[in-house]
Amino acid sequence: MNKHLLPALLLSMTTSLSAQLQNTDVHEFPEMEKSSTRKEICIPNIPGFETLKCDFHIHTVFSDGSVWPTVRVDEAWQNGLDAIAMTDHIEYRPNKDIVLGDLNKSYEIAKKRADNIGMILIQGTEVTRQKPFGHMNALFITDANKMKVESPEEAIKEAKHQGGVVIWNHPGWPNDTCDIFDVHSQMIENGMIDAVEVHNNTEMYPKAMDWCNEMNIGFAACSDIHGVKTIEYGDDITTHPMTLVFAKSKDLAGLKEALLAKRTVAYFNHKIAGPEQLTKRLVEASLKTRKINAKGLTEVTNISDIPFVVKYKNNKYTFSPGTTVRLTLDGSPMVFENCLIGTEKYLNLVL
Repeated sequence: MNKHLLPALLLSMTTSLSAQLQNTDVHEFPEMEKSSTRKEICIPNIPGFETLKCDFHIHTVFSDGSVWPTVRVDEAWQNGLDAIAMTDHIEYRPNKDIVLGDLNKSYEIAKKRADNIGMILIQGTEVTRQKPFGHMNALFITDANKMKVESPEEAIKEAKHQGGVVIWNHPGWPNDTCDIFDVHSQMIENGMIDAVEVHNNTEMYPKAMDWCNEMNIGFAACSDIHGVKTIEYGDDITTHPMTLVFAKSKDLAGLKEALLAKRTVAYFNHKIAGPEQLTKRLVEASLKTRKINAKGLTEVTNISDIPFVVKYKNNKYTFSPGTTVRLTLDGSPMVFENCLIGTEKYLNLVL
């Protein structure tokens, strides 16, 4: 190509592009529009499984939330989640005279948007009763209308009949007392409860962690969001409550299989709560070590967005996201003070 023609051609292309974007009356700045921009939360996979970031407890205007179902989908995608469940209340619908539709409507509206942007969306609902039964979310259902029955136990049976996965919600709410009643023990024994929220919104329930370990039910952390997430929780999406699911595949089938297999940990406010072995595998995937010399001088690099607060002998360290800490290790275990495996029990791990 003639070297004198190249600058002219580039100028012509630039002028043409500018003309498409603006004229003398209107100047457009498309880079300001952020609806197709996603913030990523870096939490690594563990060997053999994909780590999926999920919120299994959310509300819209179709129950007592304040946003439209499609907003929940866009919000979740932008905030780095991989999957959400639509869980509007069955019994509590204060907007029903204004927002019309049956108990499946919020999911149906959200599903179209989720399919358009490639977001995993789970159909669910919340069975809402006073204690002792309390509130429970049913996920992977096919028809919430069939769960509108007088008996909450029958509602859960219907959810299970539809192939549902059941999470017991906020066991310490609303009376700040975390008790397991006979109805829950019987339901767990009969396979009617698959997981429990050890964290909901801004509350943690230490006793629930022990129930998970003792009764072989899954750990969950959920936002129970009613308003706009960044308004309620702030812009640091790495503090938002979520359930980390270790799935064989990134799809509905993979999520459901993992939930039933209890391969979950709860994550909230830079804390992890989960079974000891799963928590250990997640920490090991997040922290990479390099031994420098025979005296034990070691570099510890945190490749995740989870800050790990550890006690090693008489010293405390924080392995902040994206940083490397150099310290001398002699094979003694570290206590990970933000990795909970039970009531006042913390992960001990040798790096």
